[in-house]
Amino acid sequence: MATISIERAGNVRTVTMTRPEKRNAMNLELLNAMQAAFSEEPAPEERVTVLRGEGRVFCSGLDLTQDKEALGRPNAIEDMLRALETYPLPVVGVVHGDAIAGGNELALHCDFVVASSEARFAMPLAQIGLSLTWFLAKKLLEVGGPVATREFLFLGERMSAQWMFDNGLIARVAPPDQLEAETAKIVDRLAANAPLSLKTMKKILVREMEFRDHIDHADLDALVAEISGSADAAEGIAAIMEKRRAVFRGV
Repeated sequence: MATISIERAGNVRTVTMTRPEKRNAMNLELLNAMQAAFSEEPAPEERVTVLRGEGRVFCSGLDLTQDKEALGRPNAIEDMLRALETYPLPVVGVVHGDAIAGGNELALHCDFVVASSEARFAMPLAQIGLSLTWFLAKKLLEVGGPVATREFLFLGERMSAQWMFDNGLIARVAPPDQLEAETAKIVDRLAANAPLSLKTMKKILVREMEFRDHIDHADLDALVAEISGSADAAEGIAAIMEKRRAVFRGV
């Protein structure tokens, strides 16, 4: 079964995640389909891509029912997000429902995020016993700065779309019945702008932020891998599956 759909209307391409029964959780098929969608060269007539999620939730993150081997290469989500971030034309993420963990990162790797006031965003890894990677932390620091990033990560709570907007992490927040109109304003403006200008400016902005990639962080990668195999991480994931509060022991 297809995990995404792609539609084109004039100079706008829309990519929609189509696993509503799984809250658009990202399994290997979805990750691969998304990476392919954002790795291809834009069609000559394309000016902007819109990213959506089908169903009540934008994206609930990685599919935790799949083990690491089932998710394929270790950095599958990072590879997909890098393709999204470096896509030549602007990408507008329309977050109508919750964007959690990897789903939150998916939204923030878009150039613009337009969110429903009912949507919630979260990086609840501290409540699971896991840590985000260097690459994923970089995006949060880039868009939210150190203060908001610490609150977002260390508390691990679900934040409102209004909080995200107030802290500069998303571009727009609108009541549910005005979400499409607010999205159309941005998409129409982008589609009317000069594509060569947009492509050039996006390349510049992406390059400006790449400096953190070159800071040595192999020791941190090893630490992230170590805690992902810890007893606390196993307890955190089990607690989610069993819908109970995790009991962490620091091991």
